[in-house]
Amino acid sequence: MDNLLAHINSPDDLRQLDKKQLPQLAEELRTLIIDSVQQTGGHISSNLGVIELTLALHYVFNTPEDRLVWDVGHQSYVHKILTGRRDRMSTMRQPGGLSGFPKRCESPYDTFGVGHSSTSISAALGMAIAAKANDDPRHSVAIIGDGALTAGQAFEALAHAGDLDANLLVILNDNEMSISRNVGGMANYLARLLSGNFYASAREGSKRVLEKIPPAWEIARRAEEHVKGMMIPGTLFEEMGFNYIGPIDGHDIDTLLATLGNLKKRKGPQFLHVVTKKGKGFEPAEQQPCKYHGVSPANSKSKGPSYTQVFGRWLCDMAKKDPDLIGITPAMCDGSGLNRFAEDFPDRYFDVGIAEQHSVTLAAGLACEGKKPVVAIYSTFLQRAYDQLIHDVALQNLPVLFAIDRAGLVGADGPTHAGSFDLSYLRCIPNMTVMAPADEQECRQMLTTGFYHDGPCAVRYPRGSGVGREVETGLSTLEIGKAELRGQGEKVAILAFGSMVAPAEEAAAKINATVVNMRFVKPLDTAMVEAMADSHDLILTIEENAVMGGAGSAVSEYLRDINHSVAVKMMGLPDSFIDHGVHQQMLSHCGLDATGIIDMINRFFSA
Repeated sequence: MDNLLAHINSPDDLRQLDKKQLPQLAEELRTLIIDSVQQTGGHISSNLGVIELTLALHYVFNTPEDRLVWDVGHQSYVHKILTGRRDRMSTMRQPGGLSGFPKRCESPYDTFGVGHSSTSISAALGMAIAAKANDDPRHSVAIIGDGALTAGQAFEALAHAGDLDANLLVILNDNEMSISRNVGGMANYLARLLSGNFYASAREGSKRVLEKIPPAWEIARRAEEHVKGMMIPGTLFEEMGFNYIGPIDGHDIDTLLATLGNLKKRKGPQFLHVVTKKGKGFEPAEQQPCKYHGVSPANSKSKGPSYTQVFGRWLCDMAKKDPDLIGITPAMCDGSGLNRFAEDFPDRYFDVGIAEQHSVTLAAGLACEGKKPVVAIYSTFLQRAYDQLIHDVALQNLPVLFAIDRAGLVGADGPTHAGSFDLSYLRCIPNMTVMAPADEQECRQMLTTGFYHDGPCAVRYPRGSGVGREVETGLSTLEIGKAELRGQGEKVAILAFGSMVAPAEEAAAKINATVVNMRFVKPLDTAMVEAMADSHDLILTIEENAVMGGAGSAVSEYLRDINHSVAVKMMGLPDSFIDHGVHQQMLSHCGLDATGIIDMINRFFSA
């Protein structure tokens, strides 16, 4: 049997196939994705679930002229393969290779750069409005998952779109429910009927006649909604102004082609509900879709417990001791290490969905009533709740602990997931206490310190494993605002924050420099800073955070305020977004390793 995929270099090639060939092509795509992702790492379950849907979209719509906007991008690998990037799949998430998410500069078929969820409807609506303004007949399609639909922004966009007559198609990829009996021959037939011209013209014709008799029209309208509501769970979207179709089987290519073909002819906001199965065609992923949501490369090895695991164990230990502890996460149970806590303390565990803003204000409300909320959240996702962090938590000085994971660079996930800015955006907020651990044990101590503190606290820690320090089982605390002298040298004092303590110590051993583990970004240990400035020729700060406005800026600002004349150099992430790659190589590229530190010091003294 001829390999079809070998001849597909663009959607134009795809459209040359007979639709009867598409099931074979779907299986070839499945094989390629399974083989590719197991080598490079990435998202496997979600991509296997949208193969038929992606084929149908590119087969029916004239991409890239018609715009496809993928939400989050976890399900865009098939799209990448079909749009000329098949031969580069082995470079996915590798240095210099394909991004794991749609990226505008990578391909004209990637119409919108994504990585954070729930943006697709807003973006596609913007494109649809622009097309209408330009009298352009092109189509705009947003493909969003049921998880992403839990975010407020998605509903804000739906509410706006339903009030306009822009040509927008929203496709809900529902992969959490199994395909029920409603998604069979009758439901698929009904979807084709309701998306077709006959139903549309009949409905509009009846509307024109019955509107002249208001009572009759109202009865007819209610009857229609009642019938559709019994057969289709789309009343909500109808009320928002969309023509709702579905649910249909997202793995039935014939139904997808027919339904999309009909919807392509329709004007105004359309909503198609498609039911798919995560991990389709790969039994391990079908059985454990969460485990296979994101996988590591086959040759990857763990150096020991990760910071995420340290947090998860601490949370359970603290919950046993304090019944007022409440764990909250915005849809990141597994990623943030809350699995065991969710099992052991189900009544005190709240996954609020992809609703970062709600998670923070929910914590504020709990804190008002004497509870002790812990919000487990990625650094890059906390950005989405910045107003709530300031207005609802810090302004009221409420005791909410933020366990901030994925701080700093995150390797293969790239700039959309990098926690590059949290020290900068946290330290400027009044009442906040901000900590950055140098190792795993210190992370546990800081979490305990923050939990007991009567005010908002943040502990930010990197992705992956630490330096390998053994973690004690106790719940000891640290003195707030107190740094730690790690080694005494001459001339140069390296004030290191969090993950940068280890490379600072490595560099200091070669050049006889002093190293201080600063621990606290806020409050800063000003006594330590001043003591180092008094006894050294150069203060060098280093952090895995944007150098602009970060921890180093705090040190520099203090020394300026006291009119100290010591020279200060700040090292951190540059004023640019850093592409995906291998974490250690990325740090080296930014000069945030022992070699980079030594080079910076040598340049200073040779100038």
